[in-house]
Amino acid sequence: MASTPARLSKQARREQLLDTAVELVRARGADGLTLVTLAEAAGVSRPIAYDHFKTRSGLLLALCRRLDARHRRAVTEALRDAAPSADGVARVISAAYFACATDMPELNAVSAALKGNPEMEAAQREMLDEYIGLMATALLPYADVAPGALRLRCVGVLGAAEELATALHRGRASAPEVIAALTDLILGGLGRPGKS
Repeated sequence: MASTPARLSKQARREQLLDTAVELVRARGADGLTLVTLAEAAGVSRPIAYDHFKTRSGLLLALCRRLDARHRRAVTEALRDAAPSADGVARVISAAYFACATDMPELNAVSAALKGNPEMEAAQREMLDEYIGLMATALLPYADVAPGALRLRCVGVLGAAEELATALHRGRASAPEVIAALTDLILGGLGRPGKS
């Protein structure tokens, strides 16, 4: 007799379900992801999917948190190898941002599916704040502006980054072009023209 899905630990099962959710979003978009479609695709009973995520919003939020954490880990790892200069750090942040945007298109789909739910939007703002903190911390040694001002500039840069990612995905710009543009925007926000 084949082993049953219940043999996985609760955490391992959750990871398996989230892996399956990523595959479903890639194949069908966020609209195709429900607890029922997840259970069917993962080969588990519906109660198992409901036990882990309770609601579709809970599933989307768990998936969004997982993808966001993966994105921040990628940026953190890339920053370890950055040249110790404003340009080096800005370029690494830019390249990592667009690599994640390209490698994880489901993050935007999941984020869009969470719009309109105040609880989910609050969680997304929290994740964005963490990303802004990561970015501002990496850039602070090269900035001639106060930490609060730098954080606000990072907010603006990330808004621009979203639009640049849209241009990249629509074929209106190449990866090197959007990386260069975002790098320039980051450097412009440091208050140190011409310095690195």
